[in-house]
Amino acid sequence: MFKNYFKIALRNLWKNRTFTALNVVGLTVAFGVALLLGMFAVFQLSFDRFHDHGDTIYKVYSEDSGPYGIEANTSKSEPFAAALRDEVTGVEKITRYSGSGVLLTYQDKQLGMGTAYVDPDFFEMFSFPIVKGDTKNPITSESSVAMTEQAAKRIFGDENPIGQTVTILRDEVEVPFNVTAIIEDFPDTSSIGFDIVLNFKSQNEHAYARTVGRWDMENHEVYMQLSEGLKPEQFEKSTADFTQLHYKNEIDNAKRDGFEPNADGLYRQIKVLPLADVRFANFNQGVVSVNRTMPYLVLGISFLILFIACVNFINMSIAKSSQRLREIGMRKTLGANKKQLFFQFWGESILVFLMSIGLGILLAVVLLPYFQTLFRTQASLATLLNPSLLIFLIFSVLLITLIAGGYPALLMSRLGTLQSLKGKLQVNGKNRLRNSLMVLQFGIAILLISGTLVLWDQVEFMRTKDLGFNKDQVIAFPLNGKRNDQKAIELLRNTLQDKPNIVSITASNNILGIGKDGNRTTSVLGFEHKGRGVDTHMLVVDADYVETLDLNIIEGRSFRKNLVSDSLSVIINQAMAKQMNEDDILASQITLDDASYNIVGVIEDFNFQELDQHIAPMTLFALPNWNLRNAYVKVTSQNLEQAYDDVKIAWNTIEPNVEFQGSFLNENIERTLRNERTMITMIGSGSILAIILSCIGLFAMSLLIVAQRRKEIGVRKIVGASVSAITVLLTKDFLKLVVIAFLMATPIAWWTMNKWLQNYPYRIDLNIWIFLAAGGIAVLIAMLTIAVKTIKAATSNPVESLRTE
Repeated sequence: MFKNYFKIALRNLWKNRTFTALNVVGLTVAFGVALLLGMFAVFQLSFDRFHDHGDTIYKVYSEDSGPYGIEANTSKSEPFAAALRDEVTGVEKITRYSGSGVLLTYQDKQLGMGTAYVDPDFFEMFSFPIVKGDTKNPITSESSVAMTEQAAKRIFGDENPIGQTVTILRDEVEVPFNVTAIIEDFPDTSSIGFDIVLNFKSQNEHAYARTVGRWDMENHEVYMQLSEGLKPEQFEKSTADFTQLHYKNEIDNAKRDGFEPNADGLYRQIKVLPLADVRFANFNQGVVSVNRTMPYLVLGISFLILFIACVNFINMSIAKSSQRLREIGMRKTLGANKKQLFFQFWGESILVFLMSIGLGILLAVVLLPYFQTLFRTQASLATLLNPSLLIFLIFSVLLITLIAGGYPALLMSRLGTLQSLKGKLQVNGKNRLRNSLMVLQFGIAILLISGTLVLWDQVEFMRTKDLGFNKDQVIAFPLNGKRNDQKAIELLRNTLQDKPNIVSITASNNILGIGKDGNRTTSVLGFEHKGRGVDTHMLVVDADYVETLDLNIIEGRSFRKNLVSDSLSVIINQAMAKQMNEDDILASQITLDDASYNIVGVIEDFNFQELDQHIAPMTLFALPNWNLRNAYVKVTSQNLEQAYDDVKIAWNTIEPNVEFQGSFLNENIERTLRNERTMITMIGSGSILAIILSCIGLFAMSLLIVAQRRKEIGVRKIVGASVSAITVLLTKDFLKLVVIAFLMATPIAWWTMNKWLQNYPYRIDLNIWIFLAAGGIAVLIAMLTIAVKTIKAATSNPVESLRTE
């Protein structure tokens, strides 16, 4: 019996090979793309879940009351971790963590290395296996260094690294370190990454020595492992006395300045965030929020694409069922029951699905390298090889096959014998369901198109927004060589002084946007001003910083060329001036560590942070002998490529052994928009695929309607109906569905995108034209899809239509 079903299924699929091909192509693309998108989503959601103690590891932060409401602070002071471990019950293990870049030298090699400075508990908390060397205390000594397998390969090649000595540049001195351990390379799903790891105390003087014992200087993160069974909420409540003891002045100042407490009525509260949530947490907008929108959005798009493809399969199956009515009638006459007919038709559907799934997996494998490049992801098929996930996938495929293949099979098996033998398919009762599915299909497509258009407009708005500085003619790069920063900048100026493409050169201890090296740092300091607490971002700059970046001075002056004369002078931005609230701001001073700094200028606010934050108060310092970290070179607009080459050659002359990592500031800004760009690509690709699959379904519907109304078309033509009248008659029902879909999808799209835009202080205004454009695109594509079939039916010979009937 099954062999007979199989033969009949193959024969029918081959007989209707055009429809079979359309079904297989649609389902193959849907399964292949859904598999890729599912890999991406699962990969994103699996970050940091490989640690053995991951469920009990938390990142420590605080909620502080400030002038702009509750502010999250992840930076902690040097004595914080030890005090928290000793004074609060429940801290099993704790480690400080500070990441930076260092210059490592071994023999004739100079390599820039991503570095983590941690406490010894780090390796007991996190599952980063040590494959060689000291497996218990690899960084107990301040002169020890551990490194990943990949880093060891770069430095030592095939040599045994254990026991070797490397030097690391620290405070302009090459300090020797002994290699004690090799760490297994990190999984792709680790949000913590580094090349080498050192003891926390091995940092330079600016980062560690000057901060020892000081609660007012915060410059690193803290991770801790809670005792088994202790809930994070319980731990947070138990830190109240600790906070009151060590932050009494800050709490009293917050009350004095009229700041609002948090939801628990506290002005400063220690909080913890699960390790698995850290990657998805936003610390920039008040109370910390964990947002997994991106992976769930991608997962949702994959399900929507599968849904649309399955609806197409159902519609096409029903569209072709009218050609098999007499076959059904004869089988029933000869004794076939509903169960046998159901399994026969369902078997045909299973064959189509099995072919499509196999081809979909093959398509996903072929497209995987391009997918990984396009979306900058390491997701692969191995991501889905989790037993529970595989069971879920198999169950999902069976469910999809049962619903999408079973519904048409059930519909045809329930037809009456006489109705089937007459060759008439009464579908009036079922049209509502199919029309609803078609409306849902196009509603999804319109929703995705609207989302793509809004996202595109928002990203273009941010990309082209006036950020308050010159981002088109300024090259930025890290000062990653051995030389003292000030000396390196002086040599750079001397080397480039005769180049006509170079306008000016400066440096600072931060980078605007995200540089090629991926680093981005900021420093915040607080001080008392006339009995009030004031917070400001601290930026140390070299001469010509204001001029090189074309910052607008609205009061006072810039720093002098001779920075020593301005070592006790500062320039502030408008936000800082507003916070200080002085009648004559240029007659005011800032007092820090018993030193008074005169305010000599006020610059217009400019975006020195991410664009999802309001511009914060900033103070520019001209401190001599300070680590500046990044150089900025302003060039002429005539020959940007040649200017870039001139800067690169000059830096390679000054520091021949390090990599030049220069980029224009507009490139740095683009890097800050990577998540938004990825969302545009994901939703845009999904909308294109959704509209294509929806049109395949619409094409199937047009085949069904034309086939059912062929006789009517012939009669209308005989009595004088024009081609245009018949075309409108056949088209209006389809367009009605698209219009209904537009009316249903637009309010949902408006609400969704308006809510998403609230994440950005600088955003576009939604207008109806965006959504009308999305609806117009859907209507136009729908009309083009059905035009071929309807016009062909309207222009056909009516005699042939009537003879066929």
